[in-house]
Amino acid sequence: MTELPALSGKVALVTGASRGIGYGVAEALVARGDRVCITGRGEDALKEAVEQLGADRVIAVAGKAHDEEHQAAAVARTMEAFGRVDFLVNNAGTNPVFGPIADLDLGVARKVFETNVVSALGFAQRTWHAWQKENGGAIVNIASVAGLSASPFIGAYGISKAAMINLTVQLAHEYAPRVRVNSIAPAVVKTKFAQALYEGREEEAAAAYPLARLGVPSDIGGTAAFLTSEQSAWITGQNLVVDGGIFLNAGVG
Repeated sequence: MTELPALSGKVALVTGASRGIGYGVAEALVARGDRVCITGRGEDALKEAVEQLGADRVIAVAGKAHDEEHQAAAVARTMEAFGRVDFLVNNAGTNPVFGPIADLDLGVARKVFETNVVSALGFAQRTWHAWQKENGGAIVNIASVAGLSASPFIGAYGISKAAMINLTVQLAHEYAPRVRVNSIAPAVVKTKFAQALYEGREEEAAAAYPLARLGVPSDIGGTAAFLTSEQSAWITGQNLVVDGGIFLNAGVG
């Protein structure tokens, strides 16, 4: 691990960050000097992530994102360890089913919304009351391009991400002017979570993108770092599409 910069004095809570996009976000925030609390379901994966990111600046709290006790514990632990929680990045998500929504089990649909949307609201409420209401900060919700159009075979996921984008707008309106709230809508990023969308056909999948590659976690990490920085101080209530240009192919001709 390279030498870290001086501490920024800021603290972030990043959910679902033991690997993939969440890890990429945590890595970008640590790289600029923030201290970070990461969450995830697996103790071992979190321990490994903390070791890689730097145990002097990163802590972890294991649990399921939709569990309200876990949400409370993660925010409380962040406040106990660092004394503040300036930034929240809601990245935890699930997509346990592929297929048409006409045959979707409603129990599965509820699980998708509990994890992808309700948990984000729960964390946003808790960071607001713990620190941000009085001291300000920023929230970034990780949505998806699946929430911007029809998403064959991942419809439940897409609907939940559309809800995440609207949640961003609602929170931005309510939390202003103290807290800025924005979302990021990635296209396919090379993670274990999205592996089914490109495994065995990455070159073919990447060929559809004007920038000729799939995303990587650092692409989203850098965007989240920007949206929690002073460089974005006049941006709130926005959904930033980070898609390698894939939506440019939606035109006629």
